[in-house]
Amino acid sequence: MLPLLMFLLFACKDAKHKVDLVVVNATVYTVDENFSTAGAFAVKDGKFVAAGTTDEILEKYTSAEVLDAQGKTITPGLIDAHCHFYGLGQKQQVVDLTGTKSYDEVLEKVKAFQKSRPSDFILGEGWDQNDWEVKEFPTKDKLDSLFPDTPVALSRIDGHALLVNQKALDRAGIGVDTKVEGGEIVKQDGKLTGVLVDNPMDMVYAVIPSGNRADQIKALKDAEGICLDYGLTTVNDAGLDRSTIELIDSLHQTGDLSIRVYAMIGAWESNLKYYLKRKPYKTERLNVRSVKVYADGALGSRGAVLKRPYSDKPGHYGAMVTPVDLIGDLAEKLARTEFQMNTHAIGDSANAVVLRTYDRVLKGRPDRRWKVEHAQVIDTPDFDYFGNGIIPSAQPTHATSDMYWAGDRLGEERMKGAYAYKTLLEKAGIIALGTDFPVEQVNPLLTFYAAIARQDVEHYPEGGFHMEEALSREEALRGMTIWAAYSNFEEDEKGSIEVGKFADFVIYDKDIMQVPAEELPTVKVERTFIGGVSK
Repeated sequence: MLPLLMFLLFACKDAKHKVDLVVVNATVYTVDENFSTAGAFAVKDGKFVAAGTTDEILEKYTSAEVLDAQGKTITPGLIDAHCHFYGLGQKQQVVDLTGTKSYDEVLEKVKAFQKSRPSDFILGEGWDQNDWEVKEFPTKDKLDSLFPDTPVALSRIDGHALLVNQKALDRAGIGVDTKVEGGEIVKQDGKLTGVLVDNPMDMVYAVIPSGNRADQIKALKDAEGICLDYGLTTVNDAGLDRSTIELIDSLHQTGDLSIRVYAMIGAWESNLKYYLKRKPYKTERLNVRSVKVYADGALGSRGAVLKRPYSDKPGHYGAMVTPVDLIGDLAEKLARTEFQMNTHAIGDSANAVVLRTYDRVLKGRPDRRWKVEHAQVIDTPDFDYFGNGIIPSAQPTHATSDMYWAGDRLGEERMKGAYAYKTLLEKAGIIALGTDFPVEQVNPLLTFYAAIARQDVEHYPEGGFHMEEALSREEALRGMTIWAAYSNFEEDEKGSIEVGKFADFVIYDKDIMQVPAEELPTVKVERTFIGGVSK
């Protein structure tokens, strides 16, 4: 009898499926169609092979690695649907001006940086005059005094305005008579202030020495480390050149970069000439199948294009970065390819141009999933363009960053169609959510919090900012996982914890679907997994 019992025990053990990882005793939000929960799952060859209760999984699967989650919450790996991943890495190598409270503080940071890391061309990012007591653009006078012989270029937090000194203007060949379409060379009393808005900035960027390959690799790896710490497993980089895309691909192939990247090709002529005569490029880690276009500038720098003048600047409408006719031409060209068109549109006029163009060229072309990046200020009738293959890609922390001054720019009536995430969701059926980092903070849980609570981390304003446009927790999590994946044509391989999908998942120290909303900004990511491997 004993030999028979032993045989049966070993037979049962052998009948179990061997896998690479089993996770048990968890609270798993699968984000499947029914938003069901599970207690455990199994992973093999980098993909989910089963999800269920702990007993069900342990009964069917065996693994050398069993992770007891001890009741912790797990979601699919988070996707940032709009960010500047490479830009985040580059920011680690320049003066960080984020959060400065005055122009004098900006200058002190620049001086300290140059003293500690001397450079032949000083670069900085992150200032925002809306955070200063004097909420006006600075001028270059003090920069000229401090750095008469070293060019300085300091970009505004949204990347749509640049403060430079005279040395940088001279290097770029910009004078009082220089004219550039699609932006502004700001002058005061007929003199250059040193502030450039949108397209004129490119003249300065063209003369900044490019980093070497080691610097570029370090930027990408630095950015990856930051993103993984916050639970991001896929990032949509909104505007890359060919050389950076190819570097990302090579680092993926050698195993030096793990994070998955949905690369939007910057709509520069050299990029378009190379990519559009080819098919989209896809690996398990990299997807190159979209083109990033800029319609207008940003609201904070008054570059967003409005149908009526700015409420706080009479006669000023903003400026199109890409002319209307060129947007139409690009759309027609892209519609004849397999590439997706993803267009930055902030102001209600720019959004109208983009939405009407999409609507026109996509007729008879189903399932193209073209995106409006930001979709920030929409005139009421134009909301109806969403759906039918047009997807809003929005960043909830923009609402909580801009809410202090957006009303001054737009006035009460236009604010009804601004940062309107619930309305966008109702019209489009889905909404892809991101951060736009490093314009905003990387932490996707701040996206989640801003989407549902419509408050800043100080829990202002009481009751939330235009709460009629808040999303539910389920909607917000879908926007950061399965809907973002769908917007990338990747819903069959990621975005939920389901059989056959990449085993990308995140473990948190608290249950983000249950904790009081005010605790969400303090929730920590304990571990991030890509393809079933802890990062």
